[in-house]
Amino acid sequence: MSTTRTIQVLFKLLPSILALRKDRKKWISQEKNQIDSEQFRKNARKVLETFISLGPVYIKLGQWLSSRADILPQPYLEELSKLQDSVPPAPFDQVKPIIENDLGPISDKFDEINPHSISGASLGQVYRGTISGQQIVVKVKRPGIEKIVAKDLKVLKKVLPFALRFVDPNLRYSAKAMLSQFIETIHEEMDYTNESENLKKIKKDMETSNNVIVPAVYDDFSSKNVLTMEYLPGIKVTNVKALDELGIDREQLVIDVHKVFFTMLLKHSIFHADPHPGNISVTDDGKLILYDYGMVGRINNETRFKLIRLYLALVEKNPPRVVNAMNDLSMLTPGYNRTVIEKGIELSIRAMHGNKPDEMEVQSLMELANQTMSKFPFVLPKNLALYMRMASIIEGIYKTHDVDFKFVKVLKNILQEENLIPRAYVEELKISFDNFSKSIDSAIRLGPEIQKFMDESKILMKNKKPVLLLSGSIFASGVFIGSVILFQSNEPFGIMGMITSGIIMTASVFLRKF
Repeated sequence: MSTTRTIQVLFKLLPSILALRKDRKKWISQEKNQIDSEQFRKNARKVLETFISLGPVYIKLGQWLSSRADILPQPYLEELSKLQDSVPPAPFDQVKPIIENDLGPISDKFDEINPHSISGASLGQVYRGTISGQQIVVKVKRPGIEKIVAKDLKVLKKVLPFALRFVDPNLRYSAKAMLSQFIETIHEEMDYTNESENLKKIKKDMETSNNVIVPAVYDDFSSKNVLTMEYLPGIKVTNVKALDELGIDREQLVIDVHKVFFTMLLKHSIFHADPHPGNISVTDDGKLILYDYGMVGRINNETRFKLIRLYLALVEKNPPRVVNAMNDLSMLTPGYNRTVIEKGIELSIRAMHGNKPDEMEVQSLMELANQTMSKFPFVLPKNLALYMRMASIIEGIYKTHDVDFKFVKVLKNILQEENLIPRAYVEELKISFDNFSKSIDSAIRLGPEIQKFMDESKILMKNKKPVLLLSGSIFASGVFIGSVILFQSNEPFGIMGMITSGIIMTASVFLRKF
């Protein structure tokens, strides 16, 4: 059966892969006016139809690709962004046993569950109900979905190595990293205990924010296959007509969307990575309601602070620092042309800080950015894939509302209001020092060779030859530690006092070795 499915998938995907290969080469090498946009869209629509026909796993894959400007030309991104995670729901008599196997008889646990699904996704479906008179929603895993996903992921792993033979080498790294992250995420999404924990963590992180609402979880009515949450109705974030009728300030709404999601990204350890319009609603008083926490992103502190540095450099219009941050994030391949990259970043910064362009300019800028991403030696590390997905989807919400909005202004406010700039530099200093300390410890553990070096150093020190060099090392380390103490301390000590303390601390460590 697996072989039959592999042949079926390959047969359907191969024409799309070949068309993409041809279109991508044209997109990279030709100017906009030389490209047959309609033919590109026609090919992209065929890809979209192919993903839909192949089922839930490929619908999810198409959604992932819709935010990958490093892989697909702009017309493909626009067509695949139309992919909705919407599949006709399975009959309730197939869903009921899943609920009752995990939770017990529905009549004992719930007042009622309406058997008519309010939404059907590729991995699960959602129902309205009540518990003790409280309105709730029940998310249930689609019947048999685990077997379907396991089989199609197995097929995808077989098909991808063959498919990559037909694409250019620069694309292979991104494609492999994307598939790895995709497989990891889809497995997480099928365990609703993960989603429950994600939701509760984000709810706690955002509890001080007054412009976002996260639903509560009913733990006693939830399991690996069932997730019960409070019912929070609202207006879809892209329903412009309904929002205008309520008098919602849509410019402020777009600002709030960016503030909520980028605060999650830059301040906390976990962020909502699937902010498509179906997952965001708006209350009558303009607050955001966030649904569906199956897909979340996690980045460690070191990566998060590097992102803050990247964004700070954009705010401060400093292309060289932007390139440095990108390099530190492993977003650039070795041997890249720094001059060319900096020029491209400079143009992007000008556009971000300039006046609002008209629709034609926006379209031209998007296409230029896409071509630049394809031509320049950019790569997208696995740990940043979900961040790029989140940012790309939010940009789509902004485009829908077409309001006067400047991302860099919002970004600057987030960095200042959340006090992220000094914290980022302090944490990076601490991380660097930790790495330095580990290197020293590792070197000391090398044993005889290091001991030999230290014995020779003692002899040279008696002859007073290396004093300047050693003092310089101690002073540099002292400045480093002193800076950390200074940033973290609220006491009114002078800078030199802090640095002196650092020198004494570092000197004592060094002198113990002799």
